[in-house]
Amino acid sequence: MADVSLKEAALIVGVVAACYWNSLFCGFVFDDVSAILDNKDLHPSTPLKNLFQNDFWGTPMSEERSHKSYRPLTVLTFRLNYLFSELNAVSYHFLNLVFHGVVCIVFLKVCKLFLDNRSSVIASLLFAVHPIHTEAVTGVVGRAELLSSIFFLAAFLSYTKSKGPDNTIVWTPIAVTVLLVAVATLCKEQGITVVGICCVYEVFIAQGYTLPVLLDTAVQILRGKGSIPFSMLRTLLKLIVLMFSTLLLVVVRVQVIQSQLPVFTRFDNPAAVSPSPARQLTFNYLLPVNAWLLFNPSELCCDWTMGTIPLVESVLDVRNVATLTFFGFLGSLIVFSLRYPGDSSKTVLMALCLIVLPFIPASNLFFPVGFVVAERVLYVPSMGFCILVAHGWKKLANKSVLRKLSWVCLTVVLFTHALKTLHRNWDWESEYTLFMSALKIIPGKKYAARVAPNHLNVYINLANLIRANESRLEEADQLYRQAISMRPDFKQAYISRGELLLKMNKPLKAKEAYLRALELDRTNADLWYNLAIVYIELKDPAEALKNFNRALELNPTHKLALFNSALLMQESGDAQLRPEAKQRLLHYVKEEPQDANGYFNLGMLAMDDKKDTEAEAWMKKAIRLQPNFRSALFNLALLYSQTAKELMALPVLEDLLRYYPDHTKGLILKGDILMNQKKDIAGAKRCFERILELDPTNVQGKHNLCVVYFEERDLIKAERCLVETLALAPQEEYIQRHLSIVRSKIASSSAAEQPALPAGGTGTGTATAAAEGKKTSFQHLNEVKSEQKATPATAEDNKGHSKSKKRTEKVSVDKESPKKSSEEIKDIEKKRVAALKRLEEIERILNGE
Repeated sequence: MADVSLKEAALIVGVVAACYWNSLFCGFVFDDVSAILDNKDLHPSTPLKNLFQNDFWGTPMSEERSHKSYRPLTVLTFRLNYLFSELNAVSYHFLNLVFHGVVCIVFLKVCKLFLDNRSSVIASLLFAVHPIHTEAVTGVVGRAELLSSIFFLAAFLSYTKSKGPDNTIVWTPIAVTVLLVAVATLCKEQGITVVGICCVYEVFIAQGYTLPVLLDTAVQILRGKGSIPFSMLRTLLKLIVLMFSTLLLVVVRVQVIQSQLPVFTRFDNPAAVSPSPARQLTFNYLLPVNAWLLFNPSELCCDWTMGTIPLVESVLDVRNVATLTFFGFLGSLIVFSLRYPGDSSKTVLMALCLIVLPFIPASNLFFPVGFVVAERVLYVPSMGFCILVAHGWKKLANKSVLRKLSWVCLTVVLFTHALKTLHRNWDWESEYTLFMSALKIIPGKKYAARVAPNHLNVYINLANLIRANESRLEEADQLYRQAISMRPDFKQAYISRGELLLKMNKPLKAKEAYLRALELDRTNADLWYNLAIVYIELKDPAEALKNFNRALELNPTHKLALFNSALLMQESGDAQLRPEAKQRLLHYVKEEPQDANGYFNLGMLAMDDKKDTEAEAWMKKAIRLQPNFRSALFNLALLYSQTAKELMALPVLEDLLRYYPDHTKGLILKGDILMNQKKDIAGAKRCFERILELDPTNVQGKHNLCVVYFEERDLIKAERCLVETLALAPQEEYIQRHLSIVRSKIASSSAAEQPALPAGGTGTGTATAAAEGKKTSFQHLNEVKSEQKATPATAEDNKGHSKSKKRTEKVSVDKESPKKSSEEIKDIEKKRVAALKRLEEIERILNGE
């Protein structure tokens, strides 16, 4: 195995620098955003152990949404970059350039195992300048390919030293190989495929077997005509050790991902979710597509997803010809390399191994991956391609007729590839240039690039600003739809658009937006929560509660889901749901101890359960946190009123009316307490008059003012007031009855002052009035109650009613009549006593006694 000379290394490094110098001016684009800018594992404040617990993107491997790409050593190099330059993109790109140079030099050393010096240098130069590598070298996340390739090639070189004199086994290189394979795998998963290359090398290169020889030996052994040769036993032993070590690495890797494959969407890889035969035909067609990119890298795209490569849905599709041609050509090369001995066949075999084996994990043939075509995964397979090209060029250059032509072609290929690489680097300067280049490559085809979130956030943020203007909601919606068209798997765009559609009073479309987002991520608790809010708008509380529960299954500490689901249970009126509602509110206040709404609603639940002391404690806690909490103040006052603690309610109502002087229900309750408990008729009158100032058509305030007039013994004014009230609410029977009572009392008072009236004259009218009075309390107060809202910010006067209070009517004593005879006086006195008794009876009836 020849060593790489300083001159050769300098040539390779110079070519790499010439092709990739402009990559230093590129920023973080595409997947760099998630892997670098949004990855907290790069920060020095993050414990190093997190690198070995999280995936490549910083998501814990234990989470279902994890990509399951376990590359801690690659992330460690990003962290070193961050340590020295934080988020200065130059240092990241420079290190990638250095790693690519190292790969090219190590690759040159590998080439010299199968090619002469000149052909090896040509293969290495072609690898250094090949445009297919721009994604791996200029894209910062491509470092996983670069690092893995270094250890991949080093592991292979180490294994080539495991054969000692007389075909003995040298175990140290094998141990080093296993170690390097593990390191390569920790840089990127494909590193483990080098074991397969080592096995092929051992059997067909180191031992020199061909396929016919192996088949003949196997047949002889099976027939019992021979035994396994000792050299073959040594080979088997080496391979068993190598394969066992690899199996151990695979088991560890499976444990790391917790035996779960990553979940990809149909936007990432449409063929993976397509029915047969479209899935199989498409995946097989992708093999010649990748081969064509190696052969002709003129059209490169950053994201071959969705509609860029239409599905092959029929065996009659003309593209199947390309698939058959590819397999025919590949099969002929495999037969040539395995059947015939010689250096040429060995070179072709190793080139094919480098092409095929590292590509298998990305081929979709055995398990689906998160892309259709990805140029970066061709980084290692292109090594085999470059060896094949260099080997073919050597065959042509050895023919005198084609020597000059072969040199001309080689020069043109190297020069054009270098120019293409240099030009392609500029495409990676920013996300705008990157995706504009993609649109140029695929004209006239459906193309929806998976734009990185930071680029699309420009659309989202602009739409968020625009939608603050009610007249520009449609314009904001257009921006959200544009972001979705550029990246149909961008969940935040669906979430923001759903919120906007709710604001536009389009709950059905909002529901559709959230359902689309849930297709992408069913483990997102926020999406289930938002869908629940949509169902509230659609007046479907049962379905809303189901979605709240789904959100809480995924995230038991989801504060908004805890709070709003508890409110929904409370509003349902189902007593069986109250204990669970209480538990959720208790959990909520534990998470949000400074939010007065949680304590307020706990108080409301306690009021529903008739737990007055507990309700009082929760209401007071809410008021301590938020002294101007309107609903808490009113309902605490109402609670005192309902539990015969009316005088304790007064200071609470004073606080309420200080913050909210126009609070009608508070004014009614205060007036009621002042009149019945404090006997402060003037104060009650001011409350009711204030209500009518705010709303002259308020029937309840107007009616209670009429009661005040009655308490002031101004029956005429009370009558006129009730007439006006009846005009406002002619359908209210209690006002008509009360008007009749007042008129009867007026008539009774007049009769008491006229002794010449018949003895029963007064009784008839008052008896009628008394009968009416039995039906309805005179100072009737309507029920005071307002509905709870579904959001904590708008909860308002959320419960209760003000009970009718008993009031004592004062009856004036009739004035003394002129002196009469003793009999007349006795007769009149009898009549007066009888009338007074009837009036007292009316009072008792009116007061509900």
